[in-house]
Amino acid sequence: MQEPTLSALLHRRDLGLHLVSDERAMRDGALAKPLRWVHSSDLMDPTPFLADDLVLLTTGTQFTDEPDDTAAYVARLHDRGVVGLGFGTRVHRSGIPDDLVAACAEAGMPLFDVPYGTPFIAVARAHAEAIAAQAYARRTWALDAQRAMAVAALRPRGLESTISELARRLHHWVGMFDATGALVHEHPHDGIDGAAEAAMAERAGRLISRGSQAGDSLTIDEHEFSLFTLGRSGHPRGVIAIATASLDAEARAVVTSVIAMAGLSLEQSEQLTESRRRLHTQILASLLLDDPTLARRVLGSLPREPMVVAIAEQDAAADALEEWWDRHRSARDAAVFTAASDEGMVMCVAAEEAGALDETAAGLDIRIGVSEPGSYASFSRAHAQAVASLRRGTSPGAVHHADAVAGGVLSALTTDDARLIAHSQLAPLRAHDGLERSLQVWLEHDARLEQAARALGIHRHTLRSRVAEASALLGADLSTFPARAELWAALRTARE
Repeated sequence: MQEPTLSALLHRRDLGLHLVSDERAMRDGALAKPLRWVHSSDLMDPTPFLADDLVLLTTGTQFTDEPDDTAAYVARLHDRGVVGLGFGTRVHRSGIPDDLVAACAEAGMPLFDVPYGTPFIAVARAHAEAIAAQAYARRTWALDAQRAMAVAALRPRGLESTISELARRLHHWVGMFDATGALVHEHPHDGIDGAAEAAMAERAGRLISRGSQAGDSLTIDEHEFSLFTLGRSGHPRGVIAIATASLDAEARAVVTSVIAMAGLSLEQSEQLTESRRRLHTQILASLLLDDPTLARRVLGSLPREPMVVAIAEQDAAADALEEWWDRHRSARDAAVFTAASDEGMVMCVAAEEAGALDETAAGLDIRIGVSEPGSYASFSRAHAQAVASLRRGTSPGAVHHADAVAGGVLSALTTDDARLIAHSQLAPLRAHDGLERSLQVWLEHDARLEQAARALGIHRHTLRSRVAEASALLGADLSTFPARAELWAALRTARE
């Protein structure tokens, strides 16, 4: 139902009101602005007693024959936010003064005639009835909408049906974002463009990361959106976005009821998810025995062999990971096995789907260790490779075991402890300028003095003296292979 406006009041036939002002001279939308109240006063300056967005009725007893006084009067009303002026004719004046008509035209304020047979109280009562009718219509709408939401919740895919019904009732686009910030349902479909969706996904992810129940607003290309988190405080499960920033009390009550129903639905889903997680953890324990029999019996199927095992860092959100893989499973019809473990969330996919692990790491901004392809008979080995690869990672992304193998054994042994040992071993050399560099080049040239000296630009006897000095400082015989290998490992590790 349309809000009560001056236009609606003027169209009441029982009142007989007549617009005197030329509509072409009024401000755009002057007659369509929401009208809060109707007040009457013959004071020359009633503005201290007025509110914004009301119509003032007067009989004109306050007006003098000075046009400037009339213009100042209308200007005060305009500045106070009065949306229209009604003049009661044939009470004290037979008609509307010309200077009042001119002043209202100059200010762009609607001026209308209230005939002698229409009491001011009748105009005020008519508007009050319109306000009451609108309030009743909005309450009725809210009750009907809430009943429709409850019916929608009982349909298959009840949460999505509820979101669609909410969009239809509000006549605005409504979308739901999951715990990863991805848009999982919207109505109408493709109701917003890609840029707006990306901006809202980013804001939704930020709201979810706060971990508290919250609302927010967002303006994209002059279009306003309202966002509301779903789920209990401390554990939000998603965000509902509505393509409007203006919701009256009734519409907000309907949205609140949908948020409550959606939150309850997600909580029930979470309980089922927790049960599934416990089951998958037990299945993971059986897979680590390199026997997939129980897993196949319980799950029905597993990702095809050869498969890869991946482990996400412990701080990665399990909800976001599972929802990510649920979407992947639906979009690509691919089998995926996930399970929680002490090392982090374990994921098992067919080797041909291993590229999705890179997408997961990038999309969720987390580290993931990935094994080389193998069979379920060697699941424990693949799991160990994934753990080792995860530990090698230092920044978000997928670290593949194949990359670790390509880096060699020394690269795999480069740890914080190894670096500390290497720096301690090399400390005696670093007290002598150029000694560490000379040994580095010497070893790179397979301990051949002639070639190394040439690369360093020194005489071979000078290099021989430096090697002898280093042997004494390190307490190692650098003429033997084990000592050279130890020094090479220390130099490599210190550089990492």
